[in-house]
Parts: sequence; C-alpha cells; structure tokens
Amino acid sequence: MDASQYKDYVLSLLFIRYISDKYAALPYAPITVPKGASFADMVALKGTSDIGNQINKKIIAPLAAANQQLSQADFPDFNEASKLGDGKEKVEKLTNLIAIFEDPALDFSSNRADGDDILGDAYEYLMRHFATESGKSKGGMSRPLLKSALGGTAPLMVMRRRRWRQRGCRRRLAHGAFPGRPS
Repeated sequence: MDASQYKDYVLSLLFIRYISDKYAALPYAPITVPKGASFADMVALKGTSDIGNQINKKIIAPLAAANQQLSQADFPDFNEASKLGDGKEKVEKLTNLIAIFEDPALDFSSNRADGDDILGDAYEYLMRHFATESGKSKGGMSRPLLKSALGGTAPLMVMRRRRWRQRGCRRRLAHGAFPGRPS
C-alpha cells in the first residue's frame, strides 16, 4: 500500500482513539460514541479473522449513524483486500496498527486544553510526512474525515493555522478561528 493511502487508516484510528478517550463517557459530547463502537471495542477485534469487516460494521457504521456530521464514506474501507491484503496478512496489518494506538501515552482523556488542535496537528504532520514519501504535494491530498467531523476541511485548518502563525497571533480561539475574525 502506498504511504499516502496508509495515512487514511492511521488518521481514522487516531480519530477513533481520540473521540473514544475524550467523549465516550460524556452525556452531551460534540460527538457520540455508541456503546460497542469505541476504540476499546476495536482492540477486542484484534486477531479475529474478519477484523476488517468487523471494524467497518461494529465501529465505523455505528459512529456514522450516531453522528450526523460523520459518514461511513469519511473512513477508509478496513476490509479492502487490494490495500490491506487478504486473510492472515490483513489480520496482521490491522492488529499491529491497532496495537500502536493502544500505547498508554496516547490517552487523550486527560487532555484539558480547550481549543487544542491535536487532530489538526497530527493531520499536518502526516501530510508533511506522507506527501514527501509519495512524491505528492501536501495540497494534492485531502482527508474527508476531518472535514466532516470538525466542520471544515483539514487543508483549510492547516492554512488557517499557518496564517495565524504568520500573523504572530499568540491566542487561538476554539475551532481554529483567528482573533478578531469570525470562523
């Protein structure tokens, strides 16, 4: 699989881990994590023979159904043999990828920084890394998951952050808005 395609799986797992840690137990959270569709439930699927299909049906589909700002089309197909291989190869790839995100250092539940753009920063890092490896420009790739979940395109968030940094602004408002400018 091409590095630019692999980032879709990485970003999706990061997103699921983040919303599971931050919002799974909150009653009025901006994103609903249905019972049985959290990152912990994904971890329970590791090593199963139909892991890709189960991620699509038990994790992604319920997340998309419970949140109008998400669509199943925002996520990559975790059962796509052309990208992940077939049989044991797919099981190993997905199990190993999930294991990376099990790291306790990635516990987002204690993150209390309002307006912190963790997903935007991760997106920018991955775009820089994967665009270089795949020979594409950063602007040549987009990520619909962040667009729908966060209310704006990820490349737009990156451009806003760059403009914000260029202007020397020290204070960022919630959702990546600039001081003195409506979002």
